[in-house]
Amino acid sequence: MTTAILLQAAPGGGGSGMLITMGLIIVVFYFFMIRPQVKKQKDQKKYVDELKKGDKVVTTAGIHGRIADVADTTFLVETEGGGKIRFEKSAISLDASKALNAPAKTADADKDKTKKA
Repeated sequence: MTTAILLQAAPGGGGSGMLITMGLIIVVFYFFMIRPQVKKQKDQKKYVDELKKGDKVVTTAGIHGRIADVADTTFLVETEGGGKIRFEKSAISLDASKALNAPAKTADADKDKTKKA
């Protein structure tokens, strides 16, 4: 008899609290996982679409070079040794290519910062 009482569900409809909790989990998942990934994909596509002949790039495989030719879905990348390799546009690394093209810090600028500190 005692076992039957312990196994019975508590009255009061606890399902609404569970629905609210699941809804909050889905909202948090969207804002922290899905939305940033979609934004990163849009930035990658925009960056690849804006690349032109002569731009320095780094592929996802780590190959550095300059774009020698642009086709519909591929780039012809000229490496330092003069070799040319054709890559899919999706193989261009956004983060590494932007870091490669960023202005280099000079030693004088670093010295000025340490003097001010």
